[in-house]
Amino acid sequence: MNIDYKTTAVVVTDPQNAFLSPTGSGYELTKDVLNEVNTIKNLDLVFKTAKEQNYQVFISPHYYYPHDHKWEILSAGEKMMHDLMMFNVDGPQTAVPKSSQADFYDLYKPYIEDGKTIITSPHKIFGPETNDLVLQLRKRGMSKVLLAGMNSNICVDSHMRELVEQGFEVAVIFDATGAPGFDAYNAGKVNFGILSSGSWTTEEAIGKMKGH
Repeated sequence: MNIDYKTTAVVVTDPQNAFLSPTGSGYELTKDVLNEVNTIKNLDLVFKTAKEQNYQVFISPHYYYPHDHKWEILSAGEKMMHDLMMFNVDGPQTAVPKSSQADFYDLYKPYIEDGKTIITSPHKIFGPETNDLVLQLRKRGMSKVLLAGMNSNICVDSHMRELVEQGFEVAVIFDATGAPGFDAYNAGKVNFGILSSGSWTTEEAIGKMKGH
């Protein structure tokens, strides 16, 4: 898989406090992987390099509005997120409360809030079928995706699968992802290696982004 800034997007799923910050209710589930893999620093390097090399960055966030908590059908993973109130926002026309679980992780805000990054509508379950990520990618003429974010075996995996089905060439930067435990993290890595066009370390991805 060859990449360039004209046709390749950097897509980051859920760079939010819920799983990345010690204040997030999901942090106890992910902290061991975050620390061992160095996820937070690696994702910072991905953002930094993307901006330096003029790659278009897309954020696919997770938000729940009050009416979403009235769903009658929930998977186990959804129920956990609803019960822990991970991504709660008062409504689609309401600003995300600062430092809330749904807010972006502070380290990444300068990249995300620079006026150039595309923040899609929220995905509601795990994949981008429920938001406008694919539309935004197509409208920018993107045919390839570098994928990173949270969580490896859930939203990253689901985004990878749908983007591949939609005809995009996808590489996952696996050590710029995190997961609720190493079994989950390694399950994601197995799928990345089988289902995507590339499963790369941050170092490998940065080298390719810089044209090395």
